[in-house]
Amino acid sequence: MIIQENSEATPKRIKWKPDIGYLPTPPQVVEAMLTLAEVTSDDILYDLGSGDGRILITAAQRFGTQGVGIDIDPKRVLQGFENAKQAGVSDRVTFRQQDLFESNFSEATIVILYLLPHLNLKLRPALFAQLPLGTRILSHDFDMGDWQPDRVVEVLSEDPAVLYLWTI
Repeated sequence: MIIQENSEATPKRIKWKPDIGYLPTPPQVVEAMLTLAEVTSDDILYDLGSGDGRILITAAQRFGTQGVGIDIDPKRVLQGFENAKQAGVSDRVTFRQQDLFESNFSEATIVILYLLPHLNLKLRPALFAQLPLGTRILSHDFDMGDWQPDRVVEVLSEDPAVLYLWTI
């Protein structure tokens, strides 16, 4: 389901259950991810498991980036839409209520993940199948098994994190 600014639609009930609970990314980590990804206005950012939309909203505000958030939880999709609307970026950011393992994210130039390791590994074949060479993939706290990252950055703050960057 796609929710856009002029839509009267509300998220539908779905048969799937989230594989992971919602844990918001701290603002310092959002900033570090966008810096590590070298986000620009030419990018199309996909956040798989987008939660409240904070990464997409920040990228749209700071860089003019287009973004798509995919989340299975209808409450989070609606929250993301409302947050984007309040932030004045709903013309640049879209949210979809979908199972990310059944989603098409082939137009992305950057993909953001905050998923558990086994979910990253399950998603890895789709990333390779759908994304063109040069696409940047960032993961918050969890790696991709034997796929070695191009860079690893530690964010030292009240909420420390490890960020992984790969390029297809």
